[in-house]
Amino acid sequence: QVQLVESGGGLVLPGGSLRLSCAASGFTIYAMGWYRQVPGKQRELVADISSGGSTHYGSSAKGRFTISRDNAKNTMYLQMNSLRPEDTADYYCNAGGAYWRGSTYSAGDYWGQGTQVTVSS
Repeated sequence: QVQLVESGGGLVLPGGSLRLSCAASGFTIYAMGWYRQVPGKQRELVADISSGGSTHYGSSAKGRFTISRDNAKNTMYLQMNSLRPEDTADYYCNAGGAYWRGSTYSAGDYWGQGTQVTVSS
């Protein structure tokens, strides 16, 4: 069963830090990424990372957030520093990957259930 499980969200003061985790299971993972969404707005890319560790950041994350992954643990992380109220959103883990079930091969783009981050005093 393909699963992406996020954790680490919560309430933090402006200027504070949080570390999100995304644990993947059930498939071979390729690129991974973090997205966020505020109600009424489109989901936006925060950062992504290739299987080889190459990273790319959205404009809102540059200089404050760091994406990383541990391929041995099939886990991706997002270290968020200097958080601002405008970072408040639901954060989603995304992964491209594939798996075999018997003789059937499936590939696709998978999403976690999201974890809420609230930055407020």
